[in-house]
Amino acid sequence: MAGGPAYPVSLFSQTPATDRPWYPGMVAEQGSAAELLAAERAGVLQRLSGLGREFAGIIESGSAGCDDEHDPEGATLAFERQHVAALISQAHQYLAQIDAAMVRLAEGRYGRCENCGQPIGAARLAARPATTACIGCASRR
Repeated sequence: MAGGPAYPVSLFSQTPATDRPWYPGMVAEQGSAAELLAAERAGVLQRLSGLGREFAGIIESGSAGCDDEHDPEGATLAFERQHVAALISQAHQYLAQIDAAMVRLAEGRYGRCENCGQPIGAARLAARPATTACIGCASRR
């Protein structure tokens, strides 16, 4: 390979697609954002279903006529029940955040920081699709 590098020099002068901000109104990007949010929502609903089954199983195993207070396993069952209940609560909160992001997408506000109004980077949106803050504002919190 005489005369030059084995790679195109222009590759290093371009901003990678994942580092570019996502701008509202771009049909292809908006479509992929909608797909990502829909996939996140489906994943959360699936997680909620599994957590619901797990919670029901804990309740069922604890309702075998035992008193949590006097049962040596009672503390463990109470902890597991509270732990799964907290996970269910977090999943419901994230579901609400996803739904709010879908509303912002429909209104053309998705991908803009609610604090400073600047575009949120595509990499951040890919990692946290329901986010409302750019990386700069999020790091100042």
